[in-house]
Amino acid sequence: MTDEQQHPTRATEAFYGRRKGKPLRERQAEGMATLLPALKLDLASPAPDDLRTLYPAPVERMRLEIGFGGGEHLVHRARENETTGFIGVEPFVNSMAKLLSQVEIHDLKNIRVYDDDATQVLDWLPAGSIDQIDLLYADPWPKRKHWKRRFVSQVNLDRFHRVLKPGGTFCFASDIDTYINHTLMHCRDHGGFAWQAEQSSDWLTPYAGWPGTRYENKARREGRSSAYLTFIRA
Repeated sequence: MTDEQQHPTRATEAFYGRRKGKPLRERQAEGMATLLPALKLDLASPAPDDLRTLYPAPVERMRLEIGFGGGEHLVHRARENETTGFIGVEPFVNSMAKLLSQVEIHDLKNIRVYDDDATQVLDWLPAGSIDQIDLLYADPWPKRKHWKRRFVSQVNLDRFHRVLKPGGTFCFASDIDTYINHTLMHCRDHGGFAWQAEQSSDWLTPYAGWPGTRYENKARREGRSSAYLTFIRA
């Protein structure tokens, strides 16, 4: 029996480190005070049966991004897919503030957010309600003793499998070899996710319309290549 099976709650603890960095600029602080309450999911109330009702404008698909960092990817996707409803989860205050600034600048109507643990959102969402989950450059927790903090685990893959629609997509990108292998093995062992790669170019080529992220740029400067894994929920 694995450590996760013996202690399942451990797979839902401490996925992120510090919550706040530099003091926010005045405009960012205003956004956190006014825009965050308007866009934040209310997990104290039951999730609507149809998540599309969370948005003021009509949307057709639902997409969840876990740990959106500076928000570059989330904003890019929201702007290019106006009929997709996005949920972005990010506990780091400064990153949330950056995203909210971009939401205001571009007047985006198809983004909702949550500023705490993504497992809380996953447990709140209705079964079969999400078309795609993006986990991009998540904290790799490189020390082996911290690997239990990696977001990809059997417990969280169960969560993904529950909320994704049949045929839904799980996209994972990383520049850390051990986390890439970790994710491949966990998805293989889970059995509910089919890796879509048939040749090396399938995981070495960025996703269509990929805008790049600051984490990816940092990895390239430091000589690391990235992998872009795509899994389909069985």
